[in-house]
Amino acid sequence: MSAIVRNVASFAVKEFAVKEFAINFAKCVKGYHLINDDPIKESPWEDINAIILNASGCPVNSQSDGSHRSGADLDCSLGSLSNKSTQYDKGNSAFKISSYRLTSVCGEKDGGNIGDIMTEINNRKNFAYYSIIARQETGQQILYDWYLIPSDYPALNPASYNWRPKIGKSGKNKNAITGWETDTFNGSCLSITFSMSSQLWIHVNITEDLKKYIVGSCIINRGRKYNYIQLNDMLG
Repeated sequence: MSAIVRNVASFAVKEFAVKEFAINFAKCVKGYHLINDDPIKESPWEDINAIILNASGCPVNSQSDGSHRSGADLDCSLGSLSNKSTQYDKGNSAFKISSYRLTSVCGEKDGGNIGDIMTEINNRKNFAYYSIIARQETGQQILYDWYLIPSDYPALNPASYNWRPKIGKSGKNKNAITGWETDTFNGSCLSITFSMSSQLWIHVNITEDLKKYIVGSCIINRGRKYNYIQLNDMLG
């Protein structure tokens, strides 16, 4: 907790009760797992995130209700948020998240150019923060971390990188452009693969600087405690 409070002064979350963010994150995650054994992923994360923000004095004005549209999912007093869920790589040293599908500006029939691709990304970026829940599953336990990262944070910003075409090495795609990829920036990189709906993928290396954007953490033990009938009998 102290590390969260100490580092949070570097960005806008300082305007809100950061301790409440951390406390309510843990409460909400544990509450979810009282009746759910599945890990928290994209759709429930949006609802859980809204509950946490409202309970922490950061009113939610609107949410997409799982529409899977590009860009902002929640709009709150902090700003607009893009909700993402992911799983840590081995060792909790990295994770990856998906972003825009860019078939309108690049694909197998027309590889496009990086100028148009950057313009499209910038035109569609309508949120102030990535709100990411990252998890590590080990046996009967799940560790969760909640990141609130500014959308222009260099490691997640396509404009921070040098881009180059991805060239096929075999088969029908040999010597053809199959997507786009970047150089590495502090261990992070981005990629677009035409065969995967030209979706932008962000491969994030967990640096000490990035860790300051963790605003909540929680460890739960697998195994739901109640089912819906039990809840109804208890509360109904």
